[in-house]
Amino acid sequence: MSAVTLFLLLLVFTLTIYTKPSNSAIDSFVYGGCSQVKFNPSSPYENNLNSLLASLVNSASFTTYNNFTIQSPSSKDNTLYGLFQCRGDVGGGDCSRCVARAVTQLGTLCLDSTGGVLQLDGCLVKYENATFLGVEDKTVVLKKCGRSIGYDSDALTRRDALLGYLAAGDGSYRPYKNGGSGDVYGYAQCLGDLSGSECQDCLSEAIQRLKTDCGPTAAGDMYLAKCYVRFSEGGSHSHDGNDKNNNDDEIEKTLAILIGLIVAVALLIVFLSCLRKLCEKGKGK
Repeated sequence: MSAVTLFLLLLVFTLTIYTKPSNSAIDSFVYGGCSQVKFNPSSPYENNLNSLLASLVNSASFTTYNNFTIQSPSSKDNTLYGLFQCRGDVGGGDCSRCVARAVTQLGTLCLDSTGGVLQLDGCLVKYENATFLGVEDKTVVLKKCGRSIGYDSDALTRRDALLGYLAAGDGSYRPYKNGGSGDVYGYAQCLGDLSGSECQDCLSEAIQRLKTDCGPTAAGDMYLAKCYVRFSEGGSHSHDGNDKNNNDDEIEKTLAILIGLIVAVALLIVFLSCLRKLCEKGKGK
């Protein structure tokens, strides 16, 4: 094998390993649930459900939130209500792909169920045959608490400052808010069918439950039916563009160093190969 061939193989191998990671985190499963009531396959209800889910996927190509109602002229029992929503910092193609993936997973998770909900890290899809659009619902659907930090007054002050910011109304309705206080980062979001006052009420409830149920912890997730709040020390929940860009920069720096090392090794191999040939010629004389 020639030195040049060896170099090319090493370069291809390195590029294969250190290709930039995709934004697959948005597809991570958070929670899901299905109605216990089933519908008959090939029924009008199934046709309406397929139409609803197709509308959600198509709409996600143009917006990050939408809801639909599929009415059946023959029977109210076949009427369907559904919505999707992407996380506030997820847009464009990522939102569309997340919703499509959620719909696909719902087809398996909630096979023949009249209602279902699936929350991925980057989006939510929900449908039912009873209207839930515009209805407040503060039912706890998921709670996660991080490690205890004891009663570290500085850490608790930073956490409370962040949660206070996420809960506060600022005169304009924003269903998604994110921010940080020191090394504590968090974000909160309401479903788009809530009004501004309903959203603030839901987030206040979620934050109070976080404080009560989790106590002094380094991280916490509280998902209610119509809103959620997440925070963590050290930014492990961070999804803002700066963090992603910083990670990409580090990957590029690492890749540049590795390529430099490979070039150096390849040049050394070429030099040694030439030196060996010169030695062999010298012996031949």
